[in-house]
Amino acid sequence: MTTTKPHSPKRNRALLLACTALAALSLSACGAGERLSQVGKAPGLGGIDNPTHSSNYTPVSMPMPEMRPQVRQANSLWSMGSRAFFKDQRASQVGDLITVIIEIADNAQLSNTTARTRANSEDAGLTGLFGLEAELGKVLPDAVNPGNLLGLESGSSSTGTGTINRREAINLRVAAVVAQKLPNGNMVVYGKQEVRVNFEVRELIVGGIIRPEDISSTNTIDYDRLAEARIAYGGRGHITDVQQPRYGQQVMDIIMPF
Repeated sequence: MTTTKPHSPKRNRALLLACTALAALSLSACGAGERLSQVGKAPGLGGIDNPTHSSNYTPVSMPMPEMRPQVRQANSLWSMGSRAFFKDQRASQVGDLITVIIEIADNAQLSNTTARTRANSEDAGLTGLFGLEAELGKVLPDAVNPGNLLGLESGSSSTGTGTINRREAINLRVAAVVAQKLPNGNMVVYGKQEVRVNFEVRELIVGGIIRPEDISSTNTIDYDRLAEARIAYGGRGHITDVQQPRYGQQVMDIIMPF
């Protein structure tokens, strides 16, 4: 009969570090081959695809009012809601294009200070109990003062300070496509723009729900007219890659408890 010796703490730590290193290498190896094949090359641009065929695309379902019958006047050539006599040039159908104007100038400054202090004190005594208060000395080990049997004290104090100073500014214009038309006439738009400068690609993604009445005569709409707006501005490339920590460091930051 053979017995196995328990591993020493040092060996256990070495095994843990080895497993962590293997996990980090396996995660980084997933994209290492692709990144090595792109050495010396500029990052590629994405293809022009139908947004409704994307795996991340989900049709929008919103509460809709009851459908109203459309009233037409046979003796009139004018169509309600039109901006031109012969044809309305604004986006109105799935596949039409519209320009979204993004002018964000966000500035927020908040400062909060909270201080709280509380002190409590309670005393209770039993000076008379049918003459039996003198018998307390027989029950309790030490001499007891019936007038001061119970005393409670508590105190708490807390102080909090918070400051927020944020400033953001984005000025962009992006063309979006009408991807869906809702039963009440509102439209879901989605647009994506990629610009490559040297070895850095900048991406702009915009999406949301718009009303046909908010579209200007030049077929443009402001970003604050988009309901459920989703605006993303970022990039990828050599500079973005240098600014991010390596895969191993990211894994260690997640699993390390200290």
